[in-house]
Amino acid sequence: MSNSLKRILVALPAAIIFIWMAWMGGWYFKTMIIGITLLIQFELIRLLDEALNASDSIFSYSIGLLVLLSQELPYAFEIGLLLFLLLVSRQIFSTSSNRILKLSSTLFAGLYVPIGMLSLILIDNFGTKIDSSILTIMLVFMVWGADSLAYFGGKTFGKRSLAPNISPNKTWEGLAFGYLGSIIGMLLVYFVIPFDKPLNLLELLPMAILSATFGPIGDLLESKIKREANTKDSSTLIPGHGGFFDRFDALLLAAPAAYVYLRFIF
Repeated sequence: MSNSLKRILVALPAAIIFIWMAWMGGWYFKTMIIGITLLIQFELIRLLDEALNASDSIFSYSIGLLVLLSQELPYAFEIGLLLFLLLVSRQIFSTSSNRILKLSSTLFAGLYVPIGMLSLILIDNFGTKIDSSILTIMLVFMVWGADSLAYFGGKTFGKRSLAPNISPNKTWEGLAFGYLGSIIGMLLVYFVIPFDKPLNLLELLPMAILSATFGPIGDLLESKIKREANTKDSSTLIPGHGGFFDRFDALLLAAPAAYVYLRFIF
């Protein structure tokens, strides 16, 4: 079986499940997001360990769960402060020579992925059930569209490297095609799925632009981490696709950018 066929056979049902859970919303979607977040954190912690920036994984997972459940838990901020105090105290009194690096890596692994995925949950909480589900699905299609068209556009027309020291294959031409792909993803959801439109196309356009801007930055950040760890994929958990971090890297920054914009609109 070719790698391309394997990627399609894995990606298609995975995409359907993700979209279906987003449509269901509520705890169906939240439970899936929590599971994906923990898997991405697992991969990120392993990458940081290989990059000689070992993190305290127990604290990273605890911080991540607190972030994801911050809308549900009473005294979430106070619990977060307690975790922070315990983490700092643990590292200050540690005899390890790299305790400051470990402190920063633990906080990064505990916050980066969960904040991005929490933004998806927050978008899913906007407006009515239908409105919020559509906005979540539309954001995902924007990111997928940008990623797909950036790949094919860069491969066909790419000449000027975007970030040669991080990801030599990414080009400015690919980035430009990514904006077009994000808009196409937006239009597909807007015109194909029957629903009461929560926003018009003019209001949705900045969301598509923000997604196509910050998605590649998330992709480049993961590439930089993998380069430091001297590895190609974040893991082998998804056949033909690498790891969950590889698949959600763009969404981790596109979602917060979209959420901030939507907060100004609603």
